[in-house]
Order: sequence, then C-alpha cells, then structure tokens
Amino acid sequence: MALPRIAIALGDPSGIGPEIALKAALDPQVNEVCRPLLVGDREALDVHAKALGLAPRFNAVATAGDATWQDGSVTLLERRNYKPGEFALGQVGAVHGRAALDAARTAIEAAMSGAVEAVVAAPQTEKSIALAGVHFDGYPTFVARCAGVDPDNAYLMICFGDTRIVHTTLHVSLRRALDLITRERVSHVIRSADEALRRLGVSTAPRLAVSGLNPHAGEDRLFGDEDQDIIAPAINDARVAGVTVDGPFGCDTMFGRKGYDAYIVMVHDQGHIAAKLQAPNRTAGLTIGTPILFSSVAHGSAHDIAGQGKANHQAMVEAVRRLAGVGRA
Repeated sequence: MALPRIAIALGDPSGIGPEIALKAALDPQVNEVCRPLLVGDREALDVHAKALGLAPRFNAVATAGDATWQDGSVTLLERRNYKPGEFALGQVGAVHGRAALDAARTAIEAAMSGAVEAVVAAPQTEKSIALAGVHFDGYPTFVARCAGVDPDNAYLMICFGDTRIVHTTLHVSLRRALDLITRERVSHVIRSADEALRRLGVSTAPRLAVSGLNPHAGEDRLFGDEDQDIIAPAINDARVAGVTVDGPFGCDTMFGRKGYDAYIVMVHDQGHIAAKLQAPNRTAGLTIGTPILFSSVAHGSAHDIAGQGKANHQAMVEAVRRLAGVGRA
C-alpha cells in the first residue's frame, strides 16, 4: 500500500516555518510513514536551506496532482509570493502574511481535491496577516472557510503524546468567548471531538471529559451559573446522542483525571497553558469539524531565531506522524 501524501505548508516564510518544514521533509521519521509535499515560496525556502547549510534537490511541481516522489529529492508545490529582493528574514510584514495564507490555502485545496490525504501547516504570524488586511483568528476557522464549512463549527484539538485538548473557543476576547459558550456550541464541540477521535482511529468508543467555565465548575452556583445552566445540559445532550462524556469538572483538576481520550475546555488559556507547560516544543494543533485532516504546530514563528538553524522541528514531525496514523494518537 502506498504511503499517504501529506502536504506541509511553509507558514510564515520570514519565521522558522520553512526551516522546520524542510527539516521534517528530510527526516527519516517522516519519510517512513508518508510522502511529504512542501507547499510554499521557492525563494524563501532556498534562503532557509542555505542558512541551514543544506543543498537539497527540489522536485518542483506546479500542481499537487503533478507531484511525484523521487529518492533523494524534496517534492515542492512551488509558489511565487515575492518580487525580487522583497523577502526578508525575521520581519513582520504584510507580504509574509499573504505568503503564509497562500501556502495554507493551496495545501487545503490539494486535500479537498484528493491530491493529498492531509495537511500540516507551519506557524503563521497573526500580525503580518493583519497587516495584509485579512481577517484571521486561527487556522481552524481559516480551514473551515476554505472548505466551505461554517467557521463556528471548526475547533482546535491540541495533541501531545497521549493527551488531546479540544477548545470550545479560541482566538477571541474573553468577553466574546463568554457570548460564544452556548448549550448548542458546547454540545457540538463534544460531538465533533467524538467523531474526530473515531476518524483518527484513537478509539471506537472515545471517553471525553469536559471542563467547567468558572472556578471549580461553579461550585454548585457559588461562582456562577454557566456550568449548571449551559455546560451540564450540553453534556446531557451529547450523552443522548451516544457520546461517552463526563463533567463539568473544575479545569484545575480535570487533567489529573485518567482514562479519557480527550479533554474539552471552554476558553483558550484553559487548554494552552496546560499544553505548553507539559510539552512546550512538541505540541501539534489539529483542526476538527471540517472535511479534511489539518494539523499545525502549536508554537510561534520565532522571528528572533529565523535563519539561524536553531529551530526544533519535533512538533512538526509529531504532527505529520499523527496524521499518518503513526504514534500514540
């Protein structure tokens, strides 16, 4: 059986994205489980390769459908995002934001067409994207829009080792997050997590734990009503739909509860703080609720070390292997 084809979008070319993408494409751990297809600007990739002291042989193609994998070469779906002299390492700028989204969109389109089985994206820089005049609040909603799915129905699952953390809300203000946390949305994220775990082959009968919103999950309404009036009924709705799910639990103790295939949190920091404390350099973000398999590394573009060969690509390797069906996920 042929190995799965996985597109790797270069992310922000001015940051460490092309470096970790190229390192991953050359890594034996990646090549033993998939056929990697880099997607992004050739000039930027050449600059990063030179900075790494590498001279890989690129097999450049114009469309994902033209991709072939030859021994000793790196297959690249080539994009041209820069005018001569326009590319600059370690800089925030609109041109870099546009290039990052162009690579991601092209890779997503390849997955939608069936030319690749999954997509992994290197980190983008939200400020550069904002300077390009593009509304962007994270890869999950971007993937949803590209795939023609309601952005409110796409969610982020952070993965590291055997731990998976699903976010009900993501890159919005805390005030906006409170408005988004409804019975319908919480029930939907629970069911989406259950479906994603089955699709990934994690379990045929996933077990889920759901956090509360308030301290101690409201402590029987001492610290707020949302846990009892919104989250608990949503959990019951998911149970009626056949999902095995428990909660709401206080988020400060939930991650200590064993035997769950995923933990669902209400707001960004409830999940990200736990993940980055436990696995700062090896977390991967998986978009769920869309028709394609899409993952991204859960760290930033690190402009301060761009082009220095210092970037750790292990999170990229784990993201690729996870989507290829290898590892502990």
